[in-house]
Amino acid sequence: MLVIVLASNRSLLLIFLVFVSLLSIKVTHVSAVNYTKTHRQVSTLRVERIRNHLNNINKPPVFTIQSPDGDVIDCVPKRKQPALDHPLLKHHKIQKAPRTIPKMVRKERSDDVKEAASVLEGAWQMWHVNGTRCPKGTVPIRRNTMDDVLRAKSLFDFGKKRRSIHLDQRTEKPDALGTSGHEHAIAYTETSSEIYGAKATINVWDPKIEQVNEFSLSQIWILSGSFVGPDLNSIEAGWQVSPELYGDNRPRLFTYWTSDSYQATGCYNLLCSGFIQTNNKIAIGAAISPLSTFNGNQFDITILIWKDPKLGNWWMGLGDKTLVGYWPAELFTHLADHATTVEWGGEVVNTRASGRHTTTQMGSGHFPDEGFGKASYFRNLEIVDSDNSLVPVQDVKILAENTECYDIKSSSSNEWGTYFYYGGPGFNPRCA
Repeated sequence: MLVIVLASNRSLLLIFLVFVSLLSIKVTHVSAVNYTKTHRQVSTLRVERIRNHLNNINKPPVFTIQSPDGDVIDCVPKRKQPALDHPLLKHHKIQKAPRTIPKMVRKERSDDVKEAASVLEGAWQMWHVNGTRCPKGTVPIRRNTMDDVLRAKSLFDFGKKRRSIHLDQRTEKPDALGTSGHEHAIAYTETSSEIYGAKATINVWDPKIEQVNEFSLSQIWILSGSFVGPDLNSIEAGWQVSPELYGDNRPRLFTYWTSDSYQATGCYNLLCSGFIQTNNKIAIGAAISPLSTFNGNQFDITILIWKDPKLGNWWMGLGDKTLVGYWPAELFTHLADHATTVEWGGEVVNTRASGRHTTTQMGSGHFPDEGFGKASYFRNLEIVDSDNSLVPVQDVKILAENTECYDIKSSSSNEWGTYFYYGGPGFNPRCA
């Protein structure tokens, strides 16, 4: 199989999604493929500030790899990576590996197996194609450019999820879901037990994006804290297509974190200090290949996020045994202890730039009723319990704000455990 591993109370969840929906998105009227638009004239002062920022996050490499998709991958000494610039990590000693990995519960195999392959079995990131890897003792980091920053609303917003209004001004009514641009199709836990991680296998596609400042992603959320206050902690990982962030329409492996409800802390990938990478073969933010095709070969990735019970760091793994890196415990308040909610699923941004619903797709761009080979899926949903064991999720709640545009259907089987199909095309005769 080609697999890549990526990562309550219903009313609180609805409120959280309202909050995420209110993250602001800058609307730019461009064609669906014009991702390298001409920027407005930029002042000398702004250019200088951007250069200084790029010098801070683009660390001097010992080796550089040119990817066939246009990315430049810098091999940076592990102890010089951006994460360690964080003021809370000045005295942090890099953890080489977690003390323990969650124990797996054996599952009985079924004869009814749907054929898919793991992305991780070959040269699954495009910069791997020529066989070059970063030397031992370094980590691969996608180089950021002036154009990357200029596509963002501002230097502060570069690499961040943004809010459009203050907390005390936003609505908390569930019927406001989806009205501010972000739309979801998700499954989520609703348990009083403490959660120490989550796992899922995620089907990988290349959804079409209509506007530069729209995106489509499929991910795991690990959450703790208040959904209605300024202290929500979130750890996130999956794949996304984001022309504004990357300048193209390719699906890419991504991570995100925040410890203050997306206000000032955290960022995507390694675009700020925080996440510590330990793997010299995986570049966060790099393009994924191969991809699933309609009625054709299916590819997926398995993502595991869990808290090391010894040191408290939150590790990210791909597949069954590949470690990517970790979010240090020092970054968090509530997640310094445990998680209270896990979500799995898709999210898109709908700017309505053309006066109608966007044609930006979620998942494969097809509705869940179409099933395997046509609709995108998450399978084998699991959580990590207080005993550091992976426990199959027996029951999940599902939620989609606008089922005429994007929907979700869950089920279970011996082979796939708890799973769901999700997604949709966006604009269609029933979704205007």
